[in-house]
Amino acid sequence: MSRIVLIGLGLIVGVALLILLGVNMYVQSRGTQARIQQELSQRLGTTLRIQRISVTPWWGLKLTGITIPQSQPGVSPDFLTAKTFRLRIRFSSLFSGHLVIKEVSLVNPEIFWAQNADGKWRVPSMPVAPTVAETAVVASPPPEQKSAAEPLANSPPPLVVQTENKPATFTPEVERVNVVGARFRFLDEKLKSVATFEDVDFRSSFRTATDLHGNITIAKTSLRDRFFLQQLQSPLLYESNGLDFSQITARAGDGQISGRFTMQPQAQDSPFTVSIKFKEVQADKIIVEAGGTSGTVTGKLEGRLDAQGKTADPNALAGSGEIILRDGEVRQYSLLVALGQLLQIQELQQLRLDQAQVKYHINPGVITIDELVFRSENIRLTATGTVSFDGKLQLESQLAVNEKMRSQLFRAIRDNFKPIDEPGYTAVNFQVSGTVGRPKTNLMDKLIGRDLKDLSSVITGLIGGGKSDKKKKAANEPAAAAPSPSPVPSPPP
Repeated sequence: MSRIVLIGLGLIVGVALLILLGVNMYVQSRGTQARIQQELSQRLGTTLRIQRISVTPWWGLKLTGITIPQSQPGVSPDFLTAKTFRLRIRFSSLFSGHLVIKEVSLVNPEIFWAQNADGKWRVPSMPVAPTVAETAVVASPPPEQKSAAEPLANSPPPLVVQTENKPATFTPEVERVNVVGARFRFLDEKLKSVATFEDVDFRSSFRTATDLHGNITIAKTSLRDRFFLQQLQSPLLYESNGLDFSQITARAGDGQISGRFTMQPQAQDSPFTVSIKFKEVQADKIIVEAGGTSGTVTGKLEGRLDAQGKTADPNALAGSGEIILRDGEVRQYSLLVALGQLLQIQELQQLRLDQAQVKYHINPGVITIDELVFRSENIRLTATGTVSFDGKLQLESQLAVNEKMRSQLFRAIRDNFKPIDEPGYTAVNFQVSGTVGRPKTNLMDKLIGRDLKDLSSVITGLIGGGKSDKKKKAANEPAAAAPSPSPVPSPPP
C-alpha cells in the first residue's frame, strides 16, 4: 500500500509538473502572448509592451519588462515602467474566449506623466498593431464595391464578412487590482515638477466591471517641491458616477490633515470637489520645507478649505477657507526689523501675535482676502484685497498702534497716524503690490511723509546714528517747521 501511495503521489506530482510546463509553453507562445498583450492594451486604452510571460504555482501569470511608451519630447521615453506585473488567473479561462484575472499586482512601477501642449494630463494613446484577422478585413473590398463589380448572385454573403470580423480574442474580467511601491511624477507643460507621490500602495477589488473599491496609502507627497505630506491614506470608491476619496488622513508639519475629495472623470472637464481641515501644523517646519529661513515664524496652524473646480481648467477653482495661527511669533523678518529700527519699536523685531488669522474665498483665477488680521499687544495689522493665481498682489492694508506705542514715535511720523473707529488706536493706510515672491509696499512713504526736507538726516536721527551737530539738530526739529524750496522727490509707489 505504501508503494502504491508513493507511486500515486509521484504520478500526481509528475502530471502537475507536465501541466505547468505545458501551460508555460502555451502562454509563452507568440500567439498567446500577443493576444494577452492586445487585450490588456485595449483594457487600458493605450499600448502595453510585455517582454516575457511565465506561470508559477504561487504567483500565477507573471509578466516582466512592462512598459507603456510615450512620444512627448523632453520626457522619459516610457510613460510607465515596471519590472513585474503579476496576474492570478483562472487557468481554465486561458483555453476559452473569456479570460478571468482574479488579481492584478503591479510591483514597483514608475510613472512620468507630463501635461501635453494643451496643458492637460492624458494617458498616452498609441495605435495597437492590427491582428491578422483585422488586416484581412481591411484588405477586403467593401460589400458595396463588390456588388458593383460583380453580379449579385456571385457576391459573397454578408455572413462571411461578419465571420472574418470576429477575431479569436479574450474578453478579460479583472476581479482585484493591487499596486505596490509605486512612484508617480506629474510635470507641467514646461516639464517642471507639479506633484510627486512616493511609495504608493493601492489595493482594490471590482464589484462590477466599472465599480471598484479599496484603500490607498502614500508614504510621501510633494507639491511643487514646496509643500510635503506624509502618511496619506484613504478608502477609495470608483463607480460609474465618479471617484471618491471619502476619508483622507495625512500629516504635514507634524500636524494632522483630514478631508474628502470627489471627482467625476467621465463628465465634461472632470469636475471635482475638495474639503480639507488641518490643525497642529508647525508653521516653522512648513516654511523650512518650502525653502524659507528657520525661526522666522513660529506657532501652530489650523484651518479649512472647501472648494470645487475642474481638472481640465486649473483656473476654474472656486471656494472659501480660513487659516489661524495659534501662539504665533514673528522673529527677525527683514521688513519688520527695518520698520522697527525706523520707528524705534523693539516689538516689531520680535512680534508676539495674540491674534493671527486669514479669511478668504476663491474665484476663478483669483484669491480674495476678506480679512487678514495680525494683532500683538500694541500693534494691529489688517489687510483686504486679492492674490491672483500667478502670484500678483493687490492689498489695501492698515497699520494701527495704540496710544502707548504712538507716544514713542517721532513727531513727524506720529502725525501720520490718524484716529480710527477702534477706541485708543490710530492708524496709517498703505498698499501692497508686486508678487508673493517679491512684494512691494508704499508703507515707508506713508510713514515718513512727502514733506520732510532731509530724509537721510531724519532716518539717521531716528536710528541713533550720525555725529554732526547739524544732523542732530535736523533730527530734533519738527519735520513741517519750514517747507523746503526744493523738496526731495518721494520714491514711486
